[in-house]
Amino acid sequence: MIVIILRRLTQSVVVLFLVALISFLIFRYVGNPVDNLLGQEATVQQRAALEEALGLNQPIYEQYFKFVWKALHFDFGNSYRGALPVAELISSRLPATLELAFTSAIFAIFLGIITGVYTAIKRNSLFSKFILSISLIGVSLPTFLIGVLLIWLFAVELKWLPSFGRGETVQLGWWSTGFLTLSGLKSLILPSVTLGLYQLTLIMRLTRSEMLEVLNQDYVRFVRALGLSDRQVHFGHALPNTLVPVITIAGLQLGSIVAFAIVTETVFQWPGVGLLFINSVYFVDIPVMSAYLLLVGGLFVVINLIVDLLYLIIDPRIRDNQLIGEA
Repeated sequence: MIVIILRRLTQSVVVLFLVALISFLIFRYVGNPVDNLLGQEATVQQRAALEEALGLNQPIYEQYFKFVWKALHFDFGNSYRGALPVAELISSRLPATLELAFTSAIFAIFLGIITGVYTAIKRNSLFSKFILSISLIGVSLPTFLIGVLLIWLFAVELKWLPSFGRGETVQLGWWSTGFLTLSGLKSLILPSVTLGLYQLTLIMRLTRSEMLEVLNQDYVRFVRALGLSDRQVHFGHALPNTLVPVITIAGLQLGSIVAFAIVTETVFQWPGVGLLFINSVYFVDIPVMSAYLLLVGGLFVVINLIVDLLYLIIDPRIRDNQLIGEA
């Protein structure tokens, strides 16, 4: 078990270094920071002085290792727009994105698994068919259109929920949270549903298909023949064997929620890192862009590591097969 964990950690470190390399190349070759800061009319002396200040006159490999070393210490330099530290900008907006992603993930995973199991067990009922029909909205409509429709219905027509912003927040140290205020919770509803609807549909349909396949297995017929109740068969024997592929998709979709929250944050003017990234692209703020890429890449690596470890806990056969392969 420890050997498998160490191997996964080693693979994660290698991937993180590759992500750092891609982020560095974007920082180095996407646009000229000297031109962005000084403009085309700057003198040669001004350009040379700025290149020396930014370290752009050093060899590429030296710049890369300095970039990695600083990134390990959460030092991504200063933003070209406003000259504020990038780490400070991201840390001030990261709580908003993580709270939105967490709420969307809870909404998508739990409701997706529940509806997936229900539509598999009661696959011939009218309510199951209704759920499957409604779920097509999650995959057929783009995210921004779903957000606009929800704003029109619940904010403009019914006036139940706010249409933009994060609402009131409470400061807990460096972390600002909207979970502790009524306006913060109400502001979370529409963007969370918008961001999580597509993931909910995928998880629901995957859970349903896996559950239907497991219910037709011989061992399920055997436990039914033993006289176990439907609840014991469905939730004690069938459901655990459907979780491995569901966890895979749920883990990847959790990373996608953070990575692709850009559209949702733009529609709802949510003050997170996604909206910060959009503004940095508009102003060619390369340090913010590279830090965002490194953040998202690191998040995917951590999530995949957690998913791999959950595999070993849920299905011991995977651990045994890997140990046999190493032997």
